[in-house]
Amino acid sequence: QVQLVESGGGLVQAGGSLRLSCAASGRTFRAYTMGWFRQAPGKEREFVARINWSVGRTYVEDSVKGRFTISKDNAKNTVYLQMNSLKPEDTAIYYCAAGFSAQLATTEVGYWGQGTQVTVSS
Repeated sequence: QVQLVESGGGLVQAGGSLRLSCAASGRTFRAYTMGWFRQAPGKEREFVARINWSVGRTYVEDSVKGRFTISKDNAKNTVYLQMNSLKPEDTAIYYCAAGFSAQLATTEVGYWGQGTQVTVSS
């Protein structure tokens, strides 16, 4: 069993920054790929970024590449999503996710966090 707790969402103006945190717990979470997804109103949940916990390999979706960075802190068992140069279209609920698959497709996620709202005003 893996527990994921997100924090760090909020309201920010376009061009601003936010850092989301996902605290992980449970006996086996270090065997998982961790990642972030987002879901805007009326849209499907979409992949944003992932990181392999054991080797630290990362991947960021093209739509946010150069603006978003995913990282982890082993000592704190926490995964971060640093979001810079935010745009109104980044407005969504952001979810932390964990799964055994290296690709971490939506259908391959085993555990979800509760979500944190990010709102970017124009």
